[in-house]
Amino acid sequence: MKLLQYIFICTLILTTNAIQAQSVYLTPGGKEEWLLNRLEIKTRAKQLSFSNFKPLNRKWVVNEVDKLDSLYATKDSTTKHLTELDKYNMQRLLMANSEWSKPKEIYIAEKSLIKGLYVNRANMIDKRNSDFILIANPIFNFQQGSKAGNTQSTFINQRGINVRGIIGNKIGFYFYFTENQERQPTYVQDWRSKFIAVPGAGYIKNFKIGGFDYFDIRGGVTWQVAKFMDMQLAYDRNFIGNGYRSLFLSDFSTNNMFVKVNTYFGKFKYQNIFSELVAYKRAGGDRIYPRKYFRASYLSYQPTKWLNVGLFEGVMLGKRDKLSLPLFNPIMYTSFSDNKNDKSYIGFDAKLNLVKRIQLYGQFMVDKLKTDELKNDWWGNRFGYQLGGKYIDAFGIKNLDVQVETNVVRPFMYASTDSFSSYNHYNQPLAHPLGANFKEYIGIVRYQATKPLYFEMKFMLYKQGLDSAVNNVNKNFGSNIFSFNQTRSFDNGWKTTTGDVATCTMITFLASYELKENLFFDVSYMNRNFDRMNKGVSSVNMLSAGFRWNIGRREFLF
Repeated sequence: MKLLQYIFICTLILTTNAIQAQSVYLTPGGKEEWLLNRLEIKTRAKQLSFSNFKPLNRKWVVNEVDKLDSLYATKDSTTKHLTELDKYNMQRLLMANSEWSKPKEIYIAEKSLIKGLYVNRANMIDKRNSDFILIANPIFNFQQGSKAGNTQSTFINQRGINVRGIIGNKIGFYFYFTENQERQPTYVQDWRSKFIAVPGAGYIKNFKIGGFDYFDIRGGVTWQVAKFMDMQLAYDRNFIGNGYRSLFLSDFSTNNMFVKVNTYFGKFKYQNIFSELVAYKRAGGDRIYPRKYFRASYLSYQPTKWLNVGLFEGVMLGKRDKLSLPLFNPIMYTSFSDNKNDKSYIGFDAKLNLVKRIQLYGQFMVDKLKTDELKNDWWGNRFGYQLGGKYIDAFGIKNLDVQVETNVVRPFMYASTDSFSSYNHYNQPLAHPLGANFKEYIGIVRYQATKPLYFEMKFMLYKQGLDSAVNNVNKNFGSNIFSFNQTRSFDNGWKTTTGDVATCTMITFLASYELKENLFFDVSYMNRNFDRMNKGVSSVNMLSAGFRWNIGRREFLF
């Protein structure tokens, strides 16, 4: 971590005179993600076309939405497919990001119970002068659930604050903090027992029976090095892709320290992320866990308004608690190392926006590939692919969106000889939450019935070949990316889902009503059935309700 800090300090000193006003990023999971997805497909706005880089640059998003908001009033052809609710949602996004949007009377609250608070209807604190901007909002989320046939209720209790701002018109900063207690369904508790971790959380403590207690702390600074380059030093997480899942890099695991460099040139955007990760976490008392180092490089090209293609490389160093120069080589596909434990993953993705109603997208991720061994289903052919589509205003119904997606990952993908070189962080996968050796099918329906009323339904089905134990001998079938020492029984004949086959179906329903700006009352239902070969079916039926304020929903959909 010290080296990342040195990079930040040296770069800041060398670029002081070149620094310009810089934005921080949108907080993942917010309601604006749905809107921005619709706007990208309907309008093909230039900056929104790079939505595969998440989180999104706040300044860029606001500039594009501001343009579209102005064009909507003139009935310009660019915005002719937008609905009245799109217009409403655009104004709410601009109001919430007032540091970059043009002042409008609708942003100003009619009255404030406490002087100086909620002058802007969307933000509790919105202070600014010529040298400083500060915006802050409280975070609250309380959801209570009941499960059929189980006396233990589920709950989520999150409280905290989200702060962001700009110093001297040059440095952007943000800080996000929540204190959390939660008790999730039994399958999440089982996941915690198996991997000694909670998805998306770092250091945890036990809370009551089956519950977890932890802090979620994120923060960072951003600055612009030149007109074509900006940088970020942060403790947070990233996501690369266009789908619900990502096979490249997802935000499923907990936060990590990283330096991020974004470079823009014409129709290209190039991103490097240099990260410090936790190699593994052991059960037991408090201790300092060993670190490992990772670089993700992603090049995105927008040749036309309707097509975007990208190349990806992920390099995981196999050295224990040590850095090496290949990590800091910013040019993708040119890293060479004498350490045989270093791992390199390469990928390709594409998306097509068609007839301003449909988006098709996909990813292909490779660890190792020998084409002449494909006919033999050789175990060493390790790759995965994603195919998906989004249909906006589906079937002619305004504000109804449908998304379908499939993800297929072969056995042993993302795994390696130990936790230092495998594709994980803090005992959690860096990409897909299922790990490897699975086929997954996802359907999502979203509908905004009125300005404050939202509905969402998700359906998921996956089949996975799990490891098995026969006569106390473990057999590795390549699903668990943390299984390093178990031997495989054969070399050829490895189909996806080979092993102890498990089938899981999951259906969720959500109704959300926005009582005031970004304050939601949620009612949700989940049904999950997990059928493992020769071991019966385990089912979860859960109904929950609660309030959340300035925070997205926390879900465990795997």
